[in-house]
Amino acid sequence: MKELRFDPLNIVVCGIGGQGNVLAAEVLGSAMCDRGFRVAVGETYGASQRGGSVMSHVRVSAKMDPSVLIPSGEAHIIIGFEPLETLRMVRKYAGKDTTVVYDPRPVYPLGVLQGIQQYPAVEDIAAEIKGLTSMALAVPAAGIAMEAGDSKAANIALLGAFSQLPGAPLSREDLEKILSQRFKGAVLEINRRAFAMGCEAAGKGAE
Repeated sequence: MKELRFDPLNIVVCGIGGQGNVLAAEVLGSAMCDRGFRVAVGETYGASQRGGSVMSHVRVSAKMDPSVLIPSGEAHIIIGFEPLETLRMVRKYAGKDTTVVYDPRPVYPLGVLQGIQQYPAVEDIAAEIKGLTSMALAVPAAGIAMEAGDSKAANIALLGAFSQLPGAPLSREDLEKILSQRFKGAVLEINRRAFAMGCEAAGKGAE
């Protein structure tokens, strides 16, 4: 079993409703339980319907039952499915040891599409995320998912990238095992492709 860099290890999974954030947190929790860790997966916050903000707390320990909620400034890893939502979580939960892996493709809210609101420049978002964390890795998960065969596999692509992070408590093989348990047939093959491509993108230091 891989050792935890921090105990408890605190992981935030965040994004927009409909992106598969909750499933990603469940897969992480299942894989870590399978490896013998004690895991707490927190409630999702915000509006969970498509288009609303969604976040999950995942806390992992090798020696105790962790409480559910991650204190502000104490996230060690943030997995983000949308850049502005990732920045919001970074501002609240990141500390000097935080690593972030996120998809830099924006999902514009209705107000922006209607011209009522403005969305910050993606370059500015990326710069602030990088400045507030010890490591920030941008992985084009949505594009990877489309190439793999299904746009809904972006969450699996990001899990692949996550498995390559320094300090990740799970190996590529750990997560592939859970994918094989969760999915079958053509869906499994698509998710395997997305996962492998996410691993490769992280290994190349994708921007």
